[in-house]
Amino acid sequence: MSLSSEQKLEIIKKYGKNEKDSGTAEVQIAIITARINELTSHFEQHKKDHASRRGLLQLVGKRRRLLDYLMSKDIERYRRIIKELNIRK
Repeated sequence: MSLSSEQKLEIIKKYGKNEKDSGTAEVQIAIITARINELTSHFEQHKKDHASRRGLLQLVGKRRRLLDYLMSKDIERYRRIIKELNIRK
């Protein structure tokens, strides 16, 4: 259910400053968004998987906190990542 290391490296290359930059808020938000999308498709088949649903809600909250942090620090980076990842708000 988690992302493969190749998928993570691809996300890091796309949103990070270099291929080893995994700590930037944009990279973390992109990785969490990919995991959320993967879990969302998982719930289409497994409707009663409530333990994973709790993990999904935790991921959504963590992404929300990172987005709030990014919005308070740099509104342009926030708007760019929201637009690229098609996150509503």
